[in-house]
Amino acid sequence: MKLLSKQRGFDALPVLAGLAGVAVIVALGLVFGYAPTERSMGIVQKIFYFHVPSAIAAYLGFLIACIGSCWYLVTGDVRGDVIGRAGAEAGVLFCLIVLTSGPLWARKAWGSFWTGEPRLMLTLVLFLIFCAYLVVRSFGGRTELTRRIGAVLAILGVADIPLVRVAVQRWRGNHPQVLRGEGGGITDEMQVALMAGFVAVSLLFATLMWLRVRVGFAEEDLETTWRALQQREDRVEDAERLTLAGASG
Repeated sequence: MKLLSKQRGFDALPVLAGLAGVAVIVALGLVFGYAPTERSMGIVQKIFYFHVPSAIAAYLGFLIACIGSCWYLVTGDVRGDVIGRAGAEAGVLFCLIVLTSGPLWARKAWGSFWTGEPRLMLTLVLFLIFCAYLVVRSFGGRTELTRRIGAVLAILGVADIPLVRVAVQRWRGNHPQVLRGEGGGITDEMQVALMAGFVAVSLLFATLMWLRVRVGFAEEDLETTWRALQQREDRVEDAERLTLAGASG
């Protein structure tokens, strides 16, 4: 019986978690203490330093979910399924951050929390697809059918990401393109704060992914161990019945 969660050597997770914590503190300090306050948006503009990195982290999580799902569908290796599910959960978390922080910015910029802007709608669709994935995985049990349905949902969901990225150019949305020099651009100090936000969110994403994959491997090992014990118990009961039948005969 091969276990997935067997640990060997140095455990880097505590170090990674510590680095993520330090990076978050540094990023907050740079955002609120170093980067200037934008004139028209005021303090609300500082959402930008975590909103954009969270969007990239969400895309990365969903892409990992797609890759892990393809790995599972092609090879049947449960490790691909575990990694795919971890990516989907991390992606949904960071996408939720995007969908809650974005409307706060929109209320200041456009006068409304939700405008039906193309990129917003497509991001909501992406979020709902992967929420459906998590619902299927939570209530479908640890069966091959559930894993395959989830894998198909993950692959379909990732197809929405390119639409989100080109929504502003293709359908003339109002979403600003600050990183491309449109929408006013950002100062050098703002760029430093943004880079710190990217580092902090990236380390936090990596920590959550690593932890969730380890938990997933442990869950699979428990399931495997339980099934092995059940099979052994069944064999013992069968042997006892045969022994009793032979003795009575």
